[in-house]
Amino acid sequence: MAFTVNLTYTGTNGSARKFAEEMKESGLVDKIRAEKGNLRYEYFLPMDDPESVLLIDAWESEEALDLHHKSPEMKEIAALREKYHLKMSVHKFMEI
Repeated sequence: MAFTVNLTYTGTNGSARKFAEEMKESGLVDKIRAEKGNLRYEYFLPMDDPESVLLIDAWESEEALDLHHKSPEMKEIAALREKYHLKMSVHKFMEI
């Protein structure tokens, strides 16, 4: 069953946007988009919150997301979140 995960990264002094920029520039975004089962991986900038970035991340199945969570890219993402001192909130939406 396909589903979408909305992740909001929040920091200070533009750190969330710097995180998203580094994700893109480092090639991590392209690697994740190429993973089997990924349907969408896009960052958005909220107009009224300059300290947050929204990631919309969609997967074909829970199994595909589980494989993503075990991938080497997840360690890189975690390191970048720490580097930029980001807080994260997650909302998951199932396709019905």
